[in-house]
Parts: sequence; structure tokens; C-alpha cells
Amino acid sequence: MTTRRHRHRKSFWQRWKKRWWLVPIALVSVAAMVVAGIQFGAVGLLTNAFGSITEKCAELRPIVIAADPSIAPALTTIAAEFDDAEGNCTATEIRSMVSADAAALFASGVAGELDAWVPDSSAWLDRSSAIATSLGLATPEFEIGEYVASTPVVLATTASQVSALSATPLTWTALLAGTASTLLPDPESSAASLAGLAQLQSVSSAEDPRQFAGAMIAMGKTIPKSAEEAFELVAAAAMPTVVVTTEREVAAYNKTSPASPMIALYPSDGTVELTYPFVHLIGDAQDSESSESASAVGGNSAAAAATDVTIAADAPQALLAELATASGSAAAVLASEGFRNAEGGGDLRLAGVPEAATAAQPTADAAVQIAILRSWSVLTLRSRLLVVIDVSGSMLEPANNGLRRIDVFQLAASEALSKFSGEAELGVWAFSQNRVGTQDWEDLSPIAPLSDPAHVQQINGVVASLPDRIYGYTGLYDTILAAVTRVKENYDPTKINSVLLITDGFNEDDNGIDLQTLLDSLKAIEDPKQPVPVLLIGFGPDTDLASMTTIAQSTGGAAYSAAVPEDLGKVLVDALTQRACRPNCS
Repeated sequence: MTTRRHRHRKSFWQRWKKRWWLVPIALVSVAAMVVAGIQFGAVGLLTNAFGSITEKCAELRPIVIAADPSIAPALTTIAAEFDDAEGNCTATEIRSMVSADAAALFASGVAGELDAWVPDSSAWLDRSSAIATSLGLATPEFEIGEYVASTPVVLATTASQVSALSATPLTWTALLAGTASTLLPDPESSAASLAGLAQLQSVSSAEDPRQFAGAMIAMGKTIPKSAEEAFELVAAAAMPTVVVTTEREVAAYNKTSPASPMIALYPSDGTVELTYPFVHLIGDAQDSESSESASAVGGNSAAAAATDVTIAADAPQALLAELATASGSAAAVLASEGFRNAEGGGDLRLAGVPEAATAAQPTADAAVQIAILRSWSVLTLRSRLLVVIDVSGSMLEPANNGLRRIDVFQLAASEALSKFSGEAELGVWAFSQNRVGTQDWEDLSPIAPLSDPAHVQQINGVVASLPDRIYGYTGLYDTILAAVTRVKENYDPTKINSVLLITDGFNEDDNGIDLQTLLDSLKAIEDPKQPVPVLLIGFGPDTDLASMTTIAQSTGGAAYSAAVPEDLGKVLVDALTQRACRPNCS
């Protein structure tokens, strides 16, 4: 089993300085070859600027490099110039490949003939290793060479919305609090979005993890598939909205959509940058350590001799050296595509971004980003949820803020509903006792997509009507069993199918089933392939939390207590954030 190497290489110039003594040897060898060529009348030998002798290439050395789509066009141009240079004898293919897809490819061990990889963040290397580990496969070996380009993470919006957003400071803290409407292209495939989430976490409360989790739930309501899709949504937004993206994405979009340009804004509390590493793929043919040679013969220049790299044996490293020198041609190509240099500097003359570079820090540690991505994946799982609301007589009792308990619930429900995306499906029941004959529950709205405005309007109407529906005692156990049975009827394996029940009391139905019968009945209809966790939230001083916990855990769910009714919104965040840990939530 191979072990993963993930280290920085010395720069081109550092290696040159340590091997200065090779230069005279190389020059003497070249001079001898020149003399020999004159003496024997060799035809077709050419001398380049450094004095090395080459002849027409007998064959071309293929180089295949996977590159993130954002940088692939620039690298294609640079590689073509490299191939055309005298003596290189290379045929380079740049394959545009989304970094997330490439990470999965390398994790599966089927990279094929690829020689190198240029993702938009080194975090993808750790992601690839994590995927391989989860699959029980050998961890891929990578070696980071030079970083070839960079681009800062920015907040983009339309020109018409800039003035509206300038009224208050645009900061990561403001985005965390929801002060500014924010769109986040899918972090599963966007390194910029993932880096932005790490920034949000860095300014969130360490004492209250709900703050960051709640922000992710809110941002997960709409998840654009790409930066381009997010830009189009911003242009059509009714309120000022920003997209977490990069300078490069803004510049690229404005090239193709000059009539509706985006403007890059920079958080006043600082930002981070994505850096593009040249990743050498370790293997028998690609291992850079074994490819080093003291001989300069066969190289394309004295620089090749000084780096001890024979181009025919390790052409990807030679191309990397070309990029590392930041030659005028390569730098100009990268800048024309909206990239800053590897150190974060360089000037741009493109619409929507400033000419001078803005200071940016490195992104958060890859392990931190991967942990955030796991949380995001849990929080944004699409839901098929039946919400069951207690409308027993006790809901008319006052809370400690002067409002009735049902009033507090209505406020929390409106906030909670706003956190769900249009892809979620939601239904509403009310329950107390004997609501429909001897049945303790009442179906007020079917489980249906929130993308349907008419359905959302119906749910809002149900919530508004709750005070008029209150009467009777609490038929808790019968209702839970009926709710789980209903959700199982049209189970959707692509979603989290669950029951969320909110009550301020305990079971008061003497004519219904008891606790043990409920537990036995839930066990009887349990199907590991179609789990329906029950999330129970009790608020107020009269809830039977012990019984609620037993019920919830029997279904792989969890029970929560909002001692103060005003905490209902916070407790709902807890219920949504712990979906990944069940049935062993702490």
C-alpha cells in the first residue's frame, strides 16, 4: 500500500543555486559538441540562446494534464507555446476536469495516463485521500510542485445593487447573521464556496455552534450548481444579493456577458485566496525523484541541466519550471483570464475587478474545510417532512414573555419555514384529542413540494389558523404512530423522510395506546431500508422529556427541550443539524 506524499517542492531558482557547478560542465559539453558538429560537417543542428544543441524531434513525448475548467484554457495556450519551443519535443494535452471529479477519479485509483493535475485548491488533495479511505482503497500519492496562479474569494453582485449594499459594512459577520442575502454555489464542487464557509465559521461563535449551522441551513435553501447560475439568480433577485465566488469567475463572466456585468466586492474584514498547485502524480513513470539526472544531454536548455531534470523522462516537471519562472508570456496569458500570480500579486485590466491586487490570506486548513463539507452535506439533505403540531388547550396558556404558547410557536414556525429550500416537501398535521371522531390528529396540509407557491400559501394559512383550532387534551402516542405510518406510505429514498412533532405537554389520552404499545408498534413497522426518524421538540415546563427521548431514540431520531418557548427556533436548528449522528446523538 502506497503512502501519500503531499509536500512543497523547492522553487526552480532554489534548485538552480544549489547546482550552479553543473553550468560549466554543461557549457563545456555543449562547446565540445559544437566543435564536433563543425568538424564532421553535421547538418540540421541548431543552437538555441543557451548554446544547447538539438535536432528535429524523432518523436514527441506526450504530456497529459488534468486541469480545473477555470484554468484549463490558459494552460492550453501556455502548453501549446511550450510544445512549439525548440527542442522540447513534447505534445501536451490539457484535459478540463472539475476538481471535485478529478479528486474522486484519483481516489478510485483509475487516473490512467495522467501525468499531472492542476486543481483550484490543494484542499482537493486531502478530499481525494478522504474519499479513498472511505472506500477502503490505497491513498493516492501526490507531490505539490509550484503554485502557478491564484485568485481571491470575493462577494459578487450586479452594478445596480452595489449602492444598496454599501449602506452597511459588507463583512463575513454580516453574511453569517443573514444581514445580506447570500448565494453559495454548491460547495461539493466549488472551492470558493467551501473557502467562504470556512471564513464564516472563523467569525462565528465558538460557544454557540447553532450560529454557523443555522447560517448554512439558510444558505442551503437555494444551491446554484455553478457561479454562472448564481450570477443569473442575483441579476433577477428582488433584494440585494451577493454570490460567494472568485475574482476570476467575475472576470470570466463579464467577458461573455458584458451587458449585465458583475462587480467583485471585498469583505471589509478580509478575505482568502484560492491557489492553483501543479500536482505531480507519483508513480513509476512520473516519480520526480527517480527522474533527476546529472546529465544535461537531451535537455532543451541550460536551465534543464541546472535542475537535473531530463525533459524526455519528466516533461511535466519541465513545463512546471516554465510556469514557475513566471515568464512574460505565461503571466500575460494567466492575467488575461483573470488570475493573479502565485503570490497573489499582479495587475488585471478586466471589467468588474480592480486593477491592483487586494490582500488575501491563505484558505483554512484542508482538514477544517473537509469537516465543514461533511456538515454541509448533512444540513442540506433534502427533506420530506411531516410537521405535527400540538393544539391542545394548554397551548393557550401564557409564555413568560406575555404571549400565549401558540403565539410563540407561530413566530418560530414562520422562521423555520423560511429555512427550507423549494426542493423540500412538507406537510402539516394538528393534534390534540378526538379531532376527527375519535381520531386524535387532523390532516391540514398534505406532504408536497415547497416549490409550489400554492402549497406554501396553504401552509402559511394553516399556521395562521392554529389559535382557532385549539381544544382538548393531548393524544400524543396515537398521533406519533399514525404520523410515522403516513410518512412511510409514499417513502422517497432520495430524501430524509421524517416526522417533526412539537408539543408543550405529555400524553393525556386514556383511551389511546400506552408508551410500551407505541414502542412495540414502531418496532413492528421498522424497516432499516426506509427509516423514518421522529424528532420531538417539547417546549414549556410540562413536557415529558423522558418519554419523548425513549420514543425518538427507538426510531433513530432525537428529542429536544426548549425550556423557554422563545428557544424553539434554536432547538429546531439542533434537530436539523444532528441528522448525521442518529441514533447515537449526544
